[in-house]
Amino acid sequence: MNRVDEPTVSEIVVEVRGSIADDLAAYARGEVADALTRTRRPVPRVHVRVLKHGDPARVEPVTAHANVDLDGRPLLVHAAAATPRAAVDLLVERLEHRLARLSRDRRPRRVRADEDAGPGPSEPEIVRHATSSPAPLSVDGAVAEMEDLGLDFHLFVEASTGQDAVVYRDGPTGLRLSRAGGGPDPVGSHDIAVTVSAQPAPLLDTAEAVERLRVTGLPFVFYLDGDHGRANVLYHRDDGDYGLIDPARR
Repeated sequence: MNRVDEPTVSEIVVEVRGSIADDLAAYARGEVADALTRTRRPVPRVHVRVLKHGDPARVEPVTAHANVDLDGRPLLVHAAAATPRAAVDLLVERLEHRLARLSRDRRPRRVRADEDAGPGPSEPEIVRHATSSPAPLSVDGAVAEMEDLGLDFHLFVEASTGQDAVVYRDGPTGLRLSRAGGGPDPVGSHDIAVTVSAQPAPLLDTAEAVERLRVTGLPFVFYLDGDHGRANVLYHRDDGDYGLIDPARR
């Protein structure tokens, strides 16, 4: 019988590809199982994939991915390293970081008694800030950075296409990618399984983006700004205001 503070983990599937020692699967399964003791949520299934690429030019030829069903919420973690065991260790370290962050986010906020007498609701403000990824990234790198930052979406410049793009949690694989110019997915542009939107980002001004966010109820709107032609992301902040990620802002 599981203790109250242990998660219910039904299945941990480890897939290993490439020239990797047979004992790595058992090692990865044990390390991931140990990391999952840091959450109290049920974990029906975990799929871990470790792949060693044959390209000798790769500095970090081993990639490791974990897709965790965290009580109905997909949690995806990615890592790359020079050796299979190092990739698994980094993957587990990032998984532990994400689980710890989610545990902190679930703690209830204490409200002082005198807060009930505060002012009524006002119009949301727009808080502008630059993207956290000014340098171009691969899709895999953007997903890894999104995981490290504990975000549900991430705006970045895709290295292979030069386009503004956003990766976010959605779709059948748990990850979805939208590029500013739309179009098909270039072959070999990423290792992580993502669903790619072929639709280009709409051209909007800030007021139109706010209205679209309000009417649709979506968590964010990815759009091309009519003033400077770069892609922006407008989203709902936890404090009730709007956040605007604008890569043209420095």
